[in-house]
Amino acid sequence: MNEREIVVENLVKAYPGKVTAVDGVNFKVDEGRIFGFLGPNGAGKSTTIKILTTLALPTSGHVTVGGFDVVSQASQVRRVAGVALQDVGIDPLMKSMELLVLQGRLFGASKQAATSRAKELLELVNLSDAADRRAGTYSGGMRRRLDLAMALVHQPRILFLDEPTTGLDPASRRDVWREVRRLNRELGITIFLTTQYLEEADELADTVAIIVAGKIVTEGSPAKLKAAMGEESINLVFETPELAEKGRTTLEQMGDRIQLDRETVRLYLSKAAGAIPTVINRLQNVQLVPVSLTLTQPTLDDVFLQVTGSRLVASEAAKSKNSRSQRRVEVN
Repeated sequence: MNEREIVVENLVKAYPGKVTAVDGVNFKVDEGRIFGFLGPNGAGKSTTIKILTTLALPTSGHVTVGGFDVVSQASQVRRVAGVALQDVGIDPLMKSMELLVLQGRLFGASKQAATSRAKELLELVNLSDAADRRAGTYSGGMRRRLDLAMALVHQPRILFLDEPTTGLDPASRRDVWREVRRLNRELGITIFLTTQYLEEADELADTVAIIVAGKIVTEGSPAKLKAAMGEESINLVFETPELAEKGRTTLEQMGDRIQLDRETVRLYLSKAAGAIPTVINRLQNVQLVPVSLTLTQPTLDDVFLQVTGSRLVASEAAKSKNSRSQRRVEVN
């Protein structure tokens, strides 16, 4: 039995009314890896993580977390797994030391052992200097780090993080990323991460799986998924979705693949830079002038768009990073 693995086999979760939220999902998270689980709203992410953390029962299939069955051995799963859900459940009137000691006592530790563990965790997540402050005075990033500490009180082998940086500013988000990396690299904790930020998955995950309509549609390392896209893309932004549709129709025979995303047309082809003059000429022939034209390498955002047909919510940090990776061409 491996206490740091997650194994999911033919997982199904169906609700009354013939709604199937999870439909035959299979994956394995190896020991000491970070697994990113992505998908649009309603795809089955939340249902899957609830089953993995024993908060919901599967309709069928077999799931083990840390070698324990999530149905028949739920209490053992809770002993080997830590959970930090999207909504941070922290009493704002309590101090971080008080919260961590209480959490330790709930897991059966003595007062002395719980206090010792609380001090250790506050040091681990860089909150020792704020140990005597009420949690309600913490910044968003500090509250997330405290939530991580609370999930680690019982020394779990596996950590579930459900959108751990939602609502944080870019600086706080990166603070949480550093903590997640450290927990994984220094303590060897296996981490299951759901996120709405593609940059976050790209930065942290060893493996990414994308779920759509209850089924996993692609899985692999971020580098492998991006490499599979192959081509560069020419991205053309128009003033309106109607003009973008006209641009798509004009250019659809040029590339290996073309996608329309609201006001943006993306044309994928090899040696895209050399094709830019031809693209501009074709658009001018039909009196179309894009607002901007950029040339980009494939990103995880492109992978997500290809397999789901829509974009995941973008973070400001991701937008900033993407802007640095693009070459902009002014269109006169």
